Amino acid sequence: MKRAALHSLGCKVNSYETEAMRQSLEEAGYEIVPFHEEADLYVINTCSVTNIADRKSRQMIHRARKQNPDAIVAAAGCYVQTSEDQAVRDAAIDIVIGNDRKKELVAAVEEFERCRRPRKLSVQETPEHEIREPSGQKVVFVDDISRPGQPYEEMRVSRPAEHTRAFLKVQDGCNQFCSYCIIPYARGRVRSRRTEDVRAEAEELAENGFQEIVLTGIHLSSYGTDLGCTLLDLIRELHEVEGIRRIRLGSLEPGIITEDFVRALASMNKICPHFHLSLQSGSDTVLKRMNRKYTTEEYFHKCGLLRKYYEHPALTTDIIVGFPGETEEEFAATCAFARKVSFYEIHVFQYSRREGTAAARMSGQLPQRVKAERSRILLDISKEMKERFVSWYAGRPVEVLFEEPVTENGEKFYEGFTPEYVKVRFRTEESLRNRIMVVEFFPHFV
Repeated sequence: MKRAALHSLGCKVNSYETEAMRQSLEEAGYEIVPFHEEADLYVINTCSVTNIADRKSRQMIHRARKQNPDAIVAAAGCYVQTSEDQAVRDAAIDIVIGNDRKKELVAAVEEFERCRRPRKLSVQETPEHEIREPSGQKVVFVDDISRPGQPYEEMRVSRPAEHTRAFLKVQDGCNQFCSYCIIPYARGRVRSRRTEDVRAEAEELAENGFQEIVLTGIHLSSYGTDLGCTLLDLIRELHEVEGIRRIRLGSLEPGIITEDFVRALASMNKICPHFHLSLQSGSDTVLKRMNRKYTTEEYFHKCGLLRKYYEHPALTTDIIVGFPGETEEEFAATCAFARKVSFYEIHVFQYSRREGTAAARMSGQLPQRVKAERSRILLDISKEMKERFVSWYAGRPVEVLFEEPVTENGEKFYEGFTPEYVKVRFRTEESLRNRIMVVEFFPHFV
């Protein structure tokens, strides 16, 4: 039996697509092995959100080649979509698969095997940053993803590797063009999956024992704009699926949060009160340079709507520090605004210059030491707010979907998450995997 290994970089959408490719390889007769093991086929689902992500993608591609110089190496996703010429010239890569062609992985491998010629040059000792002319046949499946009318690539995952929570991709592409972001060029325009197809996958996941689904997409809030429906329409449809007990939403844009939207969500008891609202900066002047389409005042109002309808919702966000031209005053405004909102958690990113974006051409690019220090400060604030949020549950009964056993200091626990995505440990030697139980909560900070 042929062996295949897969590695995913970047976002949850990439993780979902990697799972779909894994499943297609299993159906084609491959044995799936860990990426560090020797395999006949390596698949790297790449990321291109920053220049660092590009570099990590190349490193993983070259690591695969060094692990088995005779293997087939397939590079898929955003890096090869935005840097097709470079990927085609990279001697470490045999198969180049862009976004919207990942479902054709098995066909691409079969085509490569039909045309394969002996590899003339070994790249085992080639540094990852060197590009050499390819040896042997190269198979390239890359389309112009920005063309009008590009269809949604239908992929399905019925048996995710995760045992309790299943990511469900419902949308692709983005029309926002934030000044720092390459994703509209890597993923194309907004494309939505048909509601009936999403529901069918959710029903299959429920039949396979999954109780929680996480809706994900490149720009989830835009779901349905190309189909004449809305994200709320989709949520209502999925709320009817028997066996699904939790629906968790992926990252949302503040603009989708209206009183009608939140009131509707609050009327559906399967919706997890965990809302990731993308912020990026707590300074209005920085938001304007980022081409974000809201102010901090508007954002704060959205948070208030969520707290109006939910007793203690988990509000999480992303913030970029060190954006071009960010002054000490603008960074201080971000810190003050984060405290004002009182997030559950902040995902902090240091601005990384990405060629091809408007922000890369801006003056006032900040040194790495400044970005690192601002990141440290904001992470400290995030830790403080998280501990305060979690402590609210101390001694209260909480509903937990248990996932996996852990051992600490010789004691055995089972670990899981509440609907707000607060981690809970429950002392037991019994297997609680994929069980939902109500237990008393005691804070555990790690």
